[in-house]
Amino acid sequence: MLAGLNVPISEDLMIIISAVLAATVVPENTYKLFAGVFLGCYLSDWVCYWIGRHFGPKLWNVRWFARTFNRNRIDQIQNYYAKYGFFTLLFGRFIPFGVRNGLFLTAGLGKMHFGKFLFSDGIACVLSNTILFTLAYHVGKNYEALLSTLKTFNIFLFGAFAVAIIGFIWYKRRKKAAT
Repeated sequence: MLAGLNVPISEDLMIIISAVLAATVVPENTYKLFAGVFLGCYLSDWVCYWIGRHFGPKLWNVRWFARTFNRNRIDQIQNYYAKYGFFTLLFGRFIPFGVRNGLFLTAGLGKMHFGKFLFSDGIACVLSNTILFTLAYHVGKNYEALLSTLKTFNIFLFGAFAVAIIGFIWYKRRKKAAT
């Protein structure tokens, strides 16, 4: 719910943590965990929408808001709503790091009908949360295999990095010796 107030708490991180917990610690609560994070995401969208709808242009007088949300970016999002409608919410829902809140806030600032917002955002939220939860659930279920793969990959990555550093030092020394 705090994400709707633009507190920097990642919805995606909450979904991923819930899915991994469902896969590893409490598999009997998988549906409850999904419902909890889904409702949290969906309701936080409403909070952001109503802030934009209720306070509207007065928000630009709040210094924190004016610094956080660029007026040109808000205008650009409103143009996307006018041009692409529902697809703005659908695709924007998959973009993290404050873009989503900009979408919901702009929907409120632009006085989008709340029913249309509920329907559009509901579909987008179900799709994005289901996809992310399912992916994180399956990754969490297979974490032992992934950890062994990552250990092998880390050894390879460390070796490649070491070769690159040695090569760079050798190149610099050779170049310095030539001058």
